[in-house]
Parts: sequence; structure tokens; C-alpha cells
Amino acid sequence: MNSDLTPSHDSSNSNTSQEMTTNQLVSENKNSQVEEISTQDNSSVDSHDFTKDQHLANRQQPIPPPSELMQYRAIGLVRGRYITSSEQFTQGSLLTSDGVILDSVLLGRIMSLVKNHLDLEKEHLWVVYPRTRQKNDQLHLQIVGVWEPEKLAKQSADIENQSSKLTSGNLSEIPTEFTPSSEFTDGGFSVRGEIVYQSDQSQSLVVKIRQSPRKSTDKPKYFKLKVKGTLDIKATEKFWDLQLQREGDALVLENAEVITDLPKTKRPPFKQRFKSGKKPFRKYSSGVHQRPFKKSGDVSETSKTLTKSSLPKPVKRSKQNPQ
Repeated sequence: MNSDLTPSHDSSNSNTSQEMTTNQLVSENKNSQVEEISTQDNSSVDSHDFTKDQHLANRQQPIPPPSELMQYRAIGLVRGRYITSSEQFTQGSLLTSDGVILDSVLLGRIMSLVKNHLDLEKEHLWVVYPRTRQKNDQLHLQIVGVWEPEKLAKQSADIENQSSKLTSGNLSEIPTEFTPSSEFTDGGFSVRGEIVYQSDQSQSLVVKIRQSPRKSTDKPKYFKLKVKGTLDIKATEKFWDLQLQREGDALVLENAEVITDLPKTKRPPFKQRFKSGKKPFRKYSSGVHQRPFKKSGDVSETSKTLTKSSLPKPVKRSKQNPQ
């Protein structure tokens, strides 16, 4: 199973601002695809299954279709203004077009793009990873890209053509047609993972999503995303493809599709351990080896107490001298 939730580890430093513009503006959705192309080598899908046309099609949209049947992911689009915090540029908030303020952070090379090429006084269509806090279920975002091909693609294509490092074969792969940002739904999210909790009473679901390990030797990590909505069937132990819509600071379920059933996980048998070698308190079952006890209010037998006056006094015997 592949996951497209690993943040980009590319350095924000580049040799020239032109190279940064080329990498970010023409194929910014390399980050928004969440390393989907770069992780194909680690997936069970052979690389020959992905043609050049499919690669170019994926680069022409901010959220491409999943590359695998069991691909975990959580990614979406939010339109708004990024407001930096006074302490650190990479930490701030998104003021959405409907007036909601969401805590946000910048990931990967997007930091250089935001600093050098975007007007932060204007709204942009941001590609984000959603997260919900465990304490208060509040939605916060990790910004990994921006989608504005109608403004930035032409400039980036010119830089690509002028770069002497690119061969003619690479130049032919630059997509010339992009879907404008106005055609994408603001607040739409694609979430794929395992539902581990559902409650009709609170009308909520919890989705468990696997993150790709940064190194092949690392163990995969998981995080949980809370969603508002209900399903008519038992949702647990299944892999789901969910379409969500942001409403305020919450993600609301719009459409759900079962991809496949997941195998049941067997829990190891519980072994009780005793601290400092002490045995646990023995619980007696009814009618077997019960300790005798006196019921309260039972006056059939009264206890006999011995007073001091009733005790016999010791007799001192005089010693007789032997004759």
C-alpha cells in the first residue's frame, strides 16, 4: 500500500530563483500530488503502467487521481490569504474566502515560492493537507502548494525554454494547457483510508491514514482525521474513498465509496503482570470457599464479654520451710 502523505524534503534553497520558479509554478502539484510520482518506485505498481501522457495529465491538475487502489491520502484545496505569524514565516494562518481563520504551516519548497512570487495581500488557491487536533477536533492545515496556472504557467514555461540544462525531450513534456483555479471547488478534500470509529449519535467518523516513511527502514506512521457525517452500514474494517467539503473549521462527508474490506487484526492475549511479585486479591465465587462473616443486625448470638471482676484472682502460696 502506498501513501501520498509524506511532506517534501527538498531544500528551500535553490541555485537561482528561475529554477525555483520552474520547479514550483509549472509543476507545483508535484507537492500537491504529495510525492505520488516519486513514491511510485516504492509501490507495488510497476513504472511501465504509467505512461508519459498520464504523467502530463497529473501535472495539469492540483489533485490527481490515486495511483493505486489502496493508496492512503488526505489532501484538499482551500482558497484564502496566508497570514504569517510575527514569530516565524512558516507558521501562520489561512483567512478563507468565507471568513474562517485556520491555523496553517508551510511545508517544503513552497516557502520560497510564497516569499518570492506570491502577493500575500490577495487570495490564492492553496493545496493543503488537513489535520484535526485530538483535544478539540479543530481543523488545521499544512500548505504544500498553490494552484494558479492562469497567472504563473506562461512565465514558468518561458523559463523552462530558456534554461540550458533542459534537453529538447524535457521541453516537450511541459504541459501547455492547465485547468484554471476558478474551475476547482473551494474546500474540496479527497481522503482515502480506514474508518476506525463511527458514531450515529455524534454524527462523526474517524479515518486512520497511513503516512509513507521518510526512509525505507523507518516504520510507517499513522494519523487520525475526524469527519462529520454518518454511514448507513458498518464502516469499520474497510478501506474507504471519501469526498469531503470544508464547512467552517470542519470537514463534512459528501460522498463515500468502499474500496475493499480489510483483514481483521488479532489482538494478542492479555497477560496479567503483578508488581513486585505480589499476588492479586483473590476473588471468591459465590458458594465456594467463602470466608465466614457476620451479617449486620444479626442478634441471634451475643458476644460474651468478660469483666475484670469476673476473673479469678491469683492465689499466692506461702513457701514452707523444710524441717
